[in-house]
Amino acid sequence: MKLKNTPVSASDKSGEAEGSESERLLFGGPLLYDARWAEHDKAFFEMSLWTMAVRMPRLVAFTVRLARRADRRSLWTVGAGELVRGVSQAIGLIAVNAVLSTVLAVGTIGHRVQAAIPAMIGVAVTGIIGALATAASTSGTGRLEPKVERVATELYLAHVAGVELAAIEDADFNRLMDSAQYGAGAARRMVNVCTGVVGSLVSFAAAAGVLTILHPALLPLLALMTVPRSWASLRNARARYASYLKWMQHSRAGRLLSQTLTRTGPAPEIRVHDVGPFLLRHFRGMSEASEAEQSRLAVSRARVRLAASALTGIAAALTYASLGGLLATGVMSLSVAGTAVLAIRSGGQSLTTLVLQVNNLYEEACYVQDLERLFREAVKHEIPVGGLPVPENLSLIRFENVTFHYPEDGDEPEEPTNTNTKTKDKRDKRPALKDVTLDIPVGKIVALVGENGSGKTTVSKLLAGLYQPDEGSILWDGTDARDLDRAQLWSRIGMVGQDFHRWPFTCRMNVAIGRTDRPVDPQGLESAASHSGADKVVAELPKGWNTLLSKGYKGGHQISGGQWQRLGIARARYRDAAVLIVDEPTSALDAKAELEVFDQIRALADTGQTVLLITHRLASVRHADLIHVLDRGELRETGTFDELLHKPTAGVFRELYEMQRAQFQDTAALPGQRKPADTAKRSDTR
Repeated sequence: MKLKNTPVSASDKSGEAEGSESERLLFGGPLLYDARWAEHDKAFFEMSLWTMAVRMPRLVAFTVRLARRADRRSLWTVGAGELVRGVSQAIGLIAVNAVLSTVLAVGTIGHRVQAAIPAMIGVAVTGIIGALATAASTSGTGRLEPKVERVATELYLAHVAGVELAAIEDADFNRLMDSAQYGAGAARRMVNVCTGVVGSLVSFAAAAGVLTILHPALLPLLALMTVPRSWASLRNARARYASYLKWMQHSRAGRLLSQTLTRTGPAPEIRVHDVGPFLLRHFRGMSEASEAEQSRLAVSRARVRLAASALTGIAAALTYASLGGLLATGVMSLSVAGTAVLAIRSGGQSLTTLVLQVNNLYEEACYVQDLERLFREAVKHEIPVGGLPVPENLSLIRFENVTFHYPEDGDEPEEPTNTNTKTKDKRDKRPALKDVTLDIPVGKIVALVGENGSGKTTVSKLLAGLYQPDEGSILWDGTDARDLDRAQLWSRIGMVGQDFHRWPFTCRMNVAIGRTDRPVDPQGLESAASHSGADKVVAELPKGWNTLLSKGYKGGHQISGGQWQRLGIARARYRDAAVLIVDEPTSALDAKAELEVFDQIRALADTGQTVLLITHRLASVRHADLIHVLDRGELRETGTFDELLHKPTAGVFRELYEMQRAQFQDTAALPGQRKPADTAKRSDTR
């Protein structure tokens, strides 16, 4: 099938109802989200000046807490530096007024200059103090920023790593993670922005205080100059953030296309199948759609700023006209007017900086708020700490009337996606497991068999404590798994499957990562590798255990799927868990290696380890102690291999077994099954 390679029209890109061609074809629909998904308790987009004023202190306080946690001394240095700088600026303006008053007073030039020397010294000293304070603040900010980003990132990752699997697979929580990941960088930038806001505010307060002393009428006019710029900043920040939330997933999808073109994994198929031009075309289309949105924002921002500048100019004209009127009527002396001009200029500059910094602060605070909200939401889904101890001399794990639903429509996925913790509408969906009761005796090999979507993987994930049943219980020697200490439970579980994670680390760490709670044990590594056959893989690697198993890095090496699977089995062996869950462990192995692996699995059970084996190859469960047969989420049969195969009436297991066996027989082909070429040839010659 050849994919249509027509241009992506501009009109197609902005369509929100159906999405662009790229969104429909590649991602199944539009990726533009109504910003209301970010609602929590109150409407997030009630972005009025009052809302900003109410929320800003809390978000600034959140950033300050991060800064205090990162580097308390640097935080105090920044705060003290900005305060001293502002105070020195105010004193400097008063000293300037004293200089002007003395110089413009009655008397000879020499006498007036001599009288102004103390005030001049005061101006110089305050200038030096201000410069030193600015240097201290700049140094403290430079030390603080990277530490705040590191602390914020650590907290973000810790909260994400500490939530239940169902939360990670939840679409809404996933979108929150997307937006919150920018909160760490925003928190770093907020340090500098907050410093600027404090410094500008202190400077503006100093100028405003001097103006109030000189003449109270000047202060309201100076304050009036803040309103247009504040309105413009708020409006533009709100528009940018709303656009970011709406286009967030669209932008991520565009980055995914570009990253796919540069990754080593899909590189062979991209070249052989000539997928590069196709991906480039859709990358261009999605990028142009984002560019159109950025252009729209730029035009809107320019209009708002133009209106704000006009209003600010009118306010400035009124301020200077009032100053001229006061001077002309004799209400204000020339020296005071000169100081007022300096104060107005200083205050205006501080005001301009303050408005810009408040704008930046508000914009960064939007992303920091997402980070803060992620922290709050993560607490609701966090993995519980503590509980009853797992029984030491365990004899039986029992699923008792267990029912479990995946919230998404459709059959049980082997790797469930977009699964969340919401329970609404679950009763309208077919359960992944329905009223299942089965036993897993300790120290035995228990096999789960059945067709795709029968519930095998769901049983394994419930056993591992990754999900909790909607109904029924999972009992460890009579104790409900919900009441057990989850950390202890996981310490008893080992998992290996065809989709186990291939860590981009050295060969050593790909095995040793199975037990990170203790130092790497070289003897244990060798034993695990020998047990799984991974020792042959290690021996063939250019640097042995130290070989980096990630193409694209210096010294990186690529191994086959079968070799990876042996390392995965070695990882599970190295973990040495009491219960080992093995999901399709031989899917990438040849027939000889497959027999070796199942011999190793039987040896594990002989040492007392409990093995839960999930496989489609029914001949592989011949030596299992107990077999549970699942079909569409229900337990159909239980027994040994011989019991299930020789039942008086054919059951699900025997039917599936006979279908698989028929694939290797010449005489009993399945309906519609083609015979091997040599068999067909022999039959033609008869």
